[in-house]
Amino acid sequence: MSELVLVETADRIRTITFNRPEKKNALTQDMYSAAAEALDSANDDPSVRVCILTGTQGVFTAGNDIVDFTQRPPNFGEHDTPPVRKFMLALLNCQKPVIAAVDGLAIGIGVTLLLHCDLVVASDRAVFKTPFVDLALAPEFASSQLMPRIFGHAVAAELLLLGDTWDANRARETGLVNRVTPADKLAETANFMAAILAAKAPSSLKASKALMRQPVESIEDRMDRENTIFANQLQSPEFAEAAAAFLERRAPDFDKLG
Repeated sequence: MSELVLVETADRIRTITFNRPEKKNALTQDMYSAAAEALDSANDDPSVRVCILTGTQGVFTAGNDIVDFTQRPPNFGEHDTPPVRKFMLALLNCQKPVIAAVDGLAIGIGVTLLLHCDLVVASDRAVFKTPFVDLALAPEFASSQLMPRIFGHAVAAELLLLGDTWDANRARETGLVNRVTPADKLAETANFMAAILAAKAPSSLKASKALMRQPVESIEDRMDRENTIFANQLQSPEFAEAAAAFLERRAPDFDKLG
């Protein structure tokens, strides 16, 4: 792992930290590769149930490192997958819940990646901006589809066309962010949310996340898909433990199931 991306796993939570504060956590290809590896490896690691993506104090990420990006531009469509795409695919395909904890600047891909997280908590000094058009670029990694879907076209245009800067409250109002907290409570809040998720049935979380990420389909097809998974979960050791815990008026303990 790169020292510019710190990876720590404790209490079933993997925390992935962008650690380049002197450059406002601007992301290089090596950093993308390290973060992608941390996310990919979480899928098959039973000791990891939740991932947290965060930055250093006062800055989440200022986006792509412009020097690194121009010297080694990603060759999309070539045989080798660029590190930035590997990272975004790892985030998209992560089977475990991913929480983003955003303090300070979230610029460019620092906003785009939030669209692919499951929950986002921001400090009250967080700042969000997507200056793609200002840099003579275009939206990236499905943001042109996801932002209008989440925010509505007019609001998405504030970010993608005008290049507006949003504060944490505006991000909360639009649905980009789930919760806003004081900066000194950000890590505590993110870890509290992660601990709640980590205590839940792993296969149920995995199935629920996968269902939410499925492409749009007819209501009847979705009902059939859900019912199949629901029936399988009814036969699972996790459901047996959850039912027993309910009847015994205690918290379920899924750790004992292995």
